[in-house]
Amino acid sequence: METNTAQQESMMHSEPQKEHHWLQRLVGEWTYETEASMGPDQPPAKCMGNESVRSLGELWVVAEGYGEMPDGDTATTMMTLGYDSQKQQYVGTWVGSMMTYLWTYKGEMNTTETVLSLHSEGPAMSGEGKMAEYKDVIEFKGDDHRVMTSHLLKDDGQWQQFMTVNYHRK
Repeated sequence: METNTAQQESMMHSEPQKEHHWLQRLVGEWTYETEASMGPDQPPAKCMGNESVRSLGELWVVAEGYGEMPDGDTATTMMTLGYDSQKQQYVGTWVGSMMTYLWTYKGEMNTTETVLSLHSEGPAMSGEGKMAEYKDVIEFKGDDHRVMTSHLLKDDGQWQQFMTVNYHRK
């Protein structure tokens, strides 16, 4: 099967689009404060850390976080985000030193281009070996402040927020 040279060159070199430029807003050094729900009768857990976000070319960003866990341990996290021009959706991955699961994202931007919603499937919090639907929402409050909220899709079809992370540029 012969490959079309123009098509191959197009696939091998993509020009950044507005969606890629939006992701570049994440690049920089950040501090964060996390507040996470630990259960119905427990106070929220609060943790702090740092995140370094770099550009991988002009098409991807890579975010590496390092901080506290609610149990006092430390965690390292790695997130990749990009925009797939063919699928016309944001894509990415997330891994953390505290778990063996590789999270994959598919996402979309809201119409005002201020909120990026990233959908994923992962292990249910119940610990029963089941899978659940999740959504991470990234919203810029300004150039130096962004908020990420994490949500779980409940059985009744409603999203339940269980974590808020405030990021401030150093």
